[in-house]
Amino acid sequence: MAKRPSRKMITSKSAYERSGVSYRALDPVKIAAQRAAKATARQLLNNGGKELSQTRGESAYVWRQGSMLMASVIEGLGTKNLVADAMRRHTKKTYYDVVAHDTVATIINDLVTVGARPLVLHAYWAAGNSSWFADKKQVSDLILGWRQACVLAGVTWGGGETPVYAGIIDPSTIDLAGSAIGIVPSKKHLITQDHITSGDHIIFVRSNGINANGLTLARKTANESPNGYLQKLPSGKRYGDALLAKSNIYARLISALQDAQVDIHYIVHITGHGLRKLMRPKKSFTFCINAVFEPQEEFHYIQKAAGLSMREMYETFNMGQDYALYVPPRSVKKIIATAAAHGFECIDAGVILKGKKQVLVKQHGITFHESSLRIRP
Repeated sequence: MAKRPSRKMITSKSAYERSGVSYRALDPVKIAAQRAAKATARQLLNNGGKELSQTRGESAYVWRQGSMLMASVIEGLGTKNLVADAMRRHTKKTYYDVVAHDTVATIINDLVTVGARPLVLHAYWAAGNSSWFADKKQVSDLILGWRQACVLAGVTWGGGETPVYAGIIDPSTIDLAGSAIGIVPSKKHLITQDHITSGDHIIFVRSNGINANGLTLARKTANESPNGYLQKLPSGKRYGDALLAKSNIYARLISALQDAQVDIHYIVHITGHGLRKLMRPKKSFTFCINAVFEPQEEFHYIQKAAGLSMREMYETFNMGQDYALYVPPRSVKKIIATAAAHGFECIDAGVILKGKKQVLVKQHGITFHESSLRIRP
């Protein structure tokens, strides 16, 4: 009788794991932390508040404080600033206005998924050496970009922290993150999975590129290429410049849709896990994707240079789809028109059906099963 293959032999690593980031290691930690955190919710009662338990495990956390619904979130940029550092050696530009913008975008775009309107945002800039802050050009670009992004998001920059962690962070780099608090105007504006129903449509909002997700794999691709970040793409743009395109910020769009009294049942910010993120709700539905935006050219380059399958690309990157709005059929046209009026392109991408929890990307024959996304307890 043939020897049965071990679990180690039959388990293949994803593209992202091969670049050094393992969701299979990280996601169980998230679940364990959520379970531990849930036990602390009673502390809100001691201060006149009450959590909305269905928002645990969402992109933002919501609680009721008296008559108000408050929301909070914390997020980090990841490694996009390392692309900026590498490009600066070639161009002498710091790109930290872009890096700051994208840090704010990652925070705000998570916050508004629950229907919150941003109030205050705090910055967290942790360097490996104090000399990082002595570079006046990159610091001034960081501050300018952060302020401009806050204005675009309609949020007040309340303050921040600038620790130096010698021995923890590389002396030449900085770790950028932040937190934000928002208010949900009323209960009718609150967006949670409770409203999702079979027959809802999925609207994709077109991304402006890679955003701040998947940069570890994108950087690995550059490091293994003879031309690195200076590789010319078909448009003539350099690979590094394409990776440093600014992410969209959606706070004003979501506010505009709420003001127009458009029904939105759920929002997914497509970041880590790619289109698997569409399964974020706890409810079991089949998410049928019939149309996707054409991925930007940097995605095609990464796929070819790294030898990745289409499945690996869609499970790692946004691939041109930035936000997913789950809406009733009657809302589709108004949402697409309102988004266009604010400079965003949308498509009616698919539909939610009764059935087992999975994502079907029909155009590419890809199926993501529930077992491939475990981020909620």
